[in-house]
Amino acid sequence: MTTRSLTRRMALAAGAAFPFAPALLATPARAEAPLMGPAFPAFHRFSLGAFEVTTLLAGARLNETPRETFGLNAPEGEFEALSAAHFLPADRAQNFFTPVVVNTGAEVVLFDTGLAADAITGVLAQAGFTPDQIDVVVLTHMHGDHIGGLMTEAGPTFANARYVTGAVEHNHWSAAGNEGFDKNVRPLADKTSFVDDGGTAAAGITAKAAFGHSPGHMAWHLESDGKRLMLTADTANHYVWSLARPDWEVRFDADKPAAAAARKEVFGMIAADRIPFVGYHMPFPAVAYVEPNAEGGFRYVPASYQMML
Repeated sequence: MTTRSLTRRMALAAGAAFPFAPALLATPARAEAPLMGPAFPAFHRFSLGAFEVTTLLAGARLNETPRETFGLNAPEGEFEALSAAHFLPADRAQNFFTPVVVNTGAEVVLFDTGLAADAITGVLAQAGFTPDQIDVVVLTHMHGDHIGGLMTEAGPTFANARYVTGAVEHNHWSAAGNEGFDKNVRPLADKTSFVDDGGTAAAGITAKAAFGHSPGHMAWHLESDGKRLMLTADTANHYVWSLARPDWEVRFDADKPAAAAARKEVFGMIAADRIPFVGYHMPFPAVAYVEPNAEGGFRYVPASYQMML
């Protein structure tokens, strides 16, 4: 039997077994669902000892001119080189806004409130919380993207909450004549407690001075059943440009040398103790570790399944 006749016989057998195969092969592929665009989860939850921690994506914004914000004192060409080394474009960046809810079992504590009340209440609802369940609101500092969700037209967003913030920070903005502070924060003064470095917002939640980004900017240390986590707020505002090069200046840092020193101190401790952190502007879900790099900064290591174990 020739190869040709064998091939013909195989083809006939295939046709008998699958009589509709030619028709199927001739049918053009069709997209049955429309493209829906990129999407992120609204919240991310994990346990920390007896605490339950939920990070909230309260907003995201495209920055089309990152060079005007980050690395203001970077040597010529180094910003572009560092970006390329981390697979990042140098002319665009994505900014995230990530408040955090900590349920201690005794109180529900919200750290920062995003840009607007409807945004924070919307994402809280997706995470299973209502505004009246918030017992404590901690303000790391008074920039608009952290205090914007404090008030609605009807009054305070979190009607049952007490408030905690740094004394230095509050004193500065009380005298600054700032519209956002005067509208959203000042009316809550009689419900607010003021802390210094080492002060507490609730059991297991301790303030860590990280001045520089703003005059009294605070990070917060969480500890429960021997498990630890740092909420670094705006100590570093980008996972490469602020961490890999902590001396690089950031436009929104009020005291740039102090902010750089705070980055080195806070993330130096996080790296030395090998504990996780949540950064307000880090890529969502904003949970990560850092390790020292050869240039005196830090390498960002996103958390994977560590918090599930």
